[in-house]
Amino acid sequence: MTSMTAARTTSPADRPRLGLRERKKIKTREAIRTATYALIKEQGYDATTIEQIADRAEVSPSTVFRYFPAKEDIVLTDESDPVLLEKLRARPVDEPWPDTIRHVMREAVRTGVEQDPEVARLRTRLMVQVPAVRSRMMESMSVTGRMLCTAIAERTGRDPDSLEVRVYAMSLVGGLMETSLYWAENGHRDDFAALVDRTLDILQHGLPRENR
Repeated sequence: MTSMTAARTTSPADRPRLGLRERKKIKTREAIRTATYALIKEQGYDATTIEQIADRAEVSPSTVFRYFPAKEDIVLTDESDPVLLEKLRARPVDEPWPDTIRHVMREAVRTGVEQDPEVARLRTRLMVQVPAVRSRMMESMSVTGRMLCTAIAERTGRDPDSLEVRVYAMSLVGGLMETSLYWAENGHRDDFAALVDRTLDILQHGLPRENR
């Protein structure tokens, strides 16, 4: 889920060992991301070019484009969606859906934000400051939303294309995106895990009454 993670590749110990080709692909993707983040910190997003990224990562520009169709994708794209789907499917089948979501989201925060807070802050700051990054993020929401529709349908027995499932899935994705933006807009002062908990409370219980 692009708005939640710090572009890490998570590999649980019980997952089958990847082949050499796949390991090389992951290593190349990580080298491109690392080069991109370093250049952006040095000179800003707009000044960073694909050619500079390729040179820093020691690959060709065509290789960068083969892995990431646009510069915005380097910032936003990660391998979190399949991992999230796997974790959602691994939860007990009789667990209430809100509890499942909360458990998996808390784990995602620990993996994607708390383990690499500097990258998480950079990504969310770019989402706020760079219109092209924010626009690309909006496009990617539909992919994550469809993944969630699949997971919800499997758990609840509902049609993944039903209005109820689609509204819930996109409400969750949109809520998490706004949480990331809120975190960055407020200087990353708040605890992100606490903000995610507040977001899930709103989705589960509705807008709380304003205290006067």
